[in-house]
Amino acid sequence: MNSGPAVNSESSRQGLAGVLERIILGAGYAASYLNLLLVLTIVIQVLCRYVLGRGYVVLEELQWHLYSVAFLIGISYVLTRDANVRMDLLFRRYKPKTREWVDVVGIIVLTLPFVAVIFCQSLDFVYMAWQFGERSEAPLGLPYRWAIKAAIPFSCILLAMAGVARVIRAFGVIFGGKAHGNC
Repeated sequence: MNSGPAVNSESSRQGLAGVLERIILGAGYAASYLNLLLVLTIVIQVLCRYVLGRGYVVLEELQWHLYSVAFLIGISYVLTRDANVRMDLLFRRYKPKTREWVDVVGIIVLTLPFVAVIFCQSLDFVYMAWQFGERSEAPLGLPYRWAIKAAIPFSCILLAMAGVARVIRAFGVIFGGKAHGNC
């Protein structure tokens, strides 16, 4: 009856998933404020254009910058909350352990390799933008284009963390019979 170490390693795995999920949920919560800024920016741009008769390039560019970062960070948040879109018509017919296996295979075969490729490719993309001091082509556009591009590898790290946490949770259900739970 040596169940101590197995329980200990199980709780440490689940603990790791919890830590990863808390980091991702914190980033998602912080990024949710970008949506508020996005709405304010859109309202200001509309008011400037239709009330003052003048649009601003900087506000238009700021809109897509804010939307991009919120979207990229939101992807990992959605995976962590298990709110991702999938074939629910088929998925809900599966037994719980089968659902978990489908998620595990999908994350290991599709998500993590995709994240690895995008992450590796984005590093040069960000570095080149930073090295050349890339900025908007518009004279009054935003500077520091590398900063927005840096959201790509950052979001890849978050998505990989979300995938690993989800796989850990799924293995808890598959091998331990514990229900999947999010923070």
